[in-house]
Amino acid sequence: MLARMRSGEESETVQAVSRALAILEALAREGGALALTDLAHRVGLKLTTVHRLLSTLMVHGFAEQDQTTMRYRLGLKAFEIGNAALSAMDIRSIARPYLKELVERLNETANLAILDKGEVVYIDQLESTNIVIVKMFARVGSRGPAHCTGSGKALLAGLTDDELKATLPRMNLKPFTDRTLTDPRKLLAEIERIRVQGYALDDGERDEGVCCVAATIRNFEGRALAAISASAPTARMQEDMIGERVIPVVKEVAASISARLGYVQRS
Repeated sequence: MLARMRSGEESETVQAVSRALAILEALAREGGALALTDLAHRVGLKLTTVHRLLSTLMVHGFAEQDQTTMRYRLGLKAFEIGNAALSAMDIRSIARPYLKELVERLNETANLAILDKGEVVYIDQLESTNIVIVKMFARVGSRGPAHCTGSGKALLAGLTDDELKATLPRMNLKPFTDRTLTDPRKLLAEIERIRVQGYALDDGERDEGVCCVAATIRNFEGRALAAISASAPTARMQEDMIGERVIPVVKEVAASISARLGYVQRS
């Protein structure tokens, strides 16, 4: 039997399904186990209703109960379905509209990159419509050093400490300009700063006269999946512009893609 949602939406929904989905979403947001009373409070339903719906979800493997604490958490079936949906997502096609947005808002070249064996690999790029565009080594399909590029440093900062410890010894911290970080200790200090501030800056470290601001894109597990960046000639991307416009926009667009991939920022 179909019932209209209380919000007055025109489309009809099955009330029990809507309530069950609300429970799954609450469990997903928690990231752990919840007591029945806490769960009922979060979804705004009676204890008896939540208990009945949870019983059905457990029968089908979408929820499970810890027999020691009696708290509820997501079941393996929820993970299987979520993982299947995510595996069908192509980060390049998902990020393409956001690359366009970045170019439209900043009128600078936008890049999408991933990390592979300590190197940054550019998988998509949209150029600025400025008469003077940035001339840099990065092109779709090209590889580059991670230690002196905005995207590369953002991706290094997105690694866990163990992953970073395993990756750095394999990297060749070759100098490209007099601004390139070649000291591992200074690079680690830069990575810590990026983690705190949420963005990476390449100010002529790979290419003279080129500035790049990048931010990490995270998936539903919180892992650094890719990085999005805006690049421009340093003559055009001055310090005031970087701080007031570029950094906020790049971080905002990266956060939007991450949210699209299911990432939920924990406080």
